[in-house]
Amino acid sequence: MKNMIPKDKLIPVLLIAVTAIMVSCDKTREERGREYMPDMYHSPAYDTYEESKRTDDGKSALKPVEGTVPRHRIPYPYPATFKARAKAGEELENPVKLTSKVLEEGKKQYETFCINCHGEQGNGEGYLYTSGKYKVKPKSIVTEQWKERPGGEIFHVITVGQGLMGAHGPQIEPKDRWKIVHYIQQKLQK
Repeated sequence: MKNMIPKDKLIPVLLIAVTAIMVSCDKTREERGREYMPDMYHSPAYDTYEESKRTDDGKSALKPVEGTVPRHRIPYPYPATFKARAKAGEELENPVKLTSKVLEEGKKQYETFCINCHGEQGNGEGYLYTSGKYKVKPKSIVTEQWKERPGGEIFHVITVGQGLMGAHGPQIEPKDRWKIVHYIQQKLQK
């Protein structure tokens, strides 16, 4: 019984503790408030194009440090040239095992990213050309010339683009690009 705090002293201690907890909260999230061990729970985020007080030039959207790579991406080693396309064709092999499920997934990826330009048959008669939105007909990927090309070249063109075709590497994961290659070679070019 000697270690117990008397009731007349316990009430003020509880009132101080409750008051400290209530004062430490901030409902607007504009200010950091007074938090005990916040552990970066409420880091201040910037809106698009909002000026930053932390940088010398006021920019809040900073470029990544040169040479950094996103965690799940491996840099593509071939530039967007014809010589590099041929080299990619010689050096790259499709790591995705050919199965019926892979062909289904490749078809789905093709229909998502390629069909609007290259068309359902791969002949360049996609909606964007046939509707008149594109004046230049996209390349046919079912010609004898493209049927003879190795899968690495097709993968390269999907990744970095060629001619009027833009690069799709940033939009399509590498394994999905290889699935598209399987679909093109096994279904469209047969």
